[in-house]
Amino acid sequence: MIEYASLAKRNAMHAEEIGNAVKRVLDSGWYLLGNELNAFEKEYSGYIGTQHCVGVGNGLDALTLIYRAYIQMGLMQPGDEVIVPANTYIASILAVTENQLVPVPVEPDKNSLQIDPTLIQQHISPKTRSIMIVHLYGRCAFNDEIGELCKKYNLLLVEDNAQAHGCLFHGKRTGALGHAAAHSFYPTKNLGAMGDAGAVTTDNPALADTIMALRNYGSSRKYVFDSKGRNSRMDEIQAAVLRAKLPFLDEDNDRRRRIADFYIQNIKNDEVMLPMPATNDNVWHIFPIMCKDRAAFRAYAEEMGVETQIHYPIPPHKQKCMGEWADYKLPVTEWIHYSEVSLPMGPELTDYQVEKVVGVVNSFKKPSCTKL
Repeated sequence: MIEYASLAKRNAMHAEEIGNAVKRVLDSGWYLLGNELNAFEKEYSGYIGTQHCVGVGNGLDALTLIYRAYIQMGLMQPGDEVIVPANTYIASILAVTENQLVPVPVEPDKNSLQIDPTLIQQHISPKTRSIMIVHLYGRCAFNDEIGELCKKYNLLLVEDNAQAHGCLFHGKRTGALGHAAAHSFYPTKNLGAMGDAGAVTTDNPALADTIMALRNYGSSRKYVFDSKGRNSRMDEIQAAVLRAKLPFLDEDNDRRRRIADFYIQNIKNDEVMLPMPATNDNVWHIFPIMCKDRAAFRAYAEEMGVETQIHYPIPPHKQKCMGEWADYKLPVTEWIHYSEVSLPMGPELTDYQVEKVVGVVNSFKKPSCTKL
């Protein structure tokens, strides 16, 4: 069976570096808010191209703490609206609602699968204070039109960069395009930890200081609490592992691009729809295809020895937790969520495995699965 993603094989590629990093932490006897985290924050901010990086417990906390900090700093207040992509993962929405802010969903572009910039302005109201872009599947969601809207309406641009570590926009990395960005280092990510971990990058020193306190119970110095924070600290082992893997991120992303290029050039089946052609900017966290009869295709792929995934089977506005959105009509979002299938993708895949995936996709024939 060709696994959708083999984390064991992926981490084995850098086993010596990871092992040395973990041993270094164990030998140090210091496991939270220590030298490894300080070093990772400096190294990752340098890689992304921002002045500050704050390590936190996970990607959701990173995004949540950005908006929490903006409220504490007086730049936002509960009840303000945040433009969000309608087809994102639920975590993007939860970061907004947890802060008593109001998410306003905007449909994606059917070709790029990213938030449609031509639809954003009609959703901006007097209560809008921020646009959140989510670099889904490893593709940059930012463009100049979104940047101009933020300037025109004085909106905070927040990036959810959980799926796009290393992605570029005109030579500048995602995570450095907006006012602040949230990063997830969940083990399956392009830069993955050995557990949960996340970070915030920004050029705003006041925002970085506020989040640094909020991640540690609201404390800027020991046993002094200026605000009601939370416990969201990246531990030293995760920081050390990420430090060990960061130097290989660009190389791993290049491998992902080569795999995506091979898929795009060689999959020839009118019964599935491929994503837009690869560019050097896309880091292909996910390689999504669309199929009308998704269940039939996945069953066939499984039978032929290829594991696939779905990102994501139920759109946010159809989730029980978002009952207030139950009556929303978002046809493009629904088409994506009900058609998407993720093919195996990762630097651990061999050329033979990639060729087999292509063969399985090309051999799938199902009368009910027509060209989209």
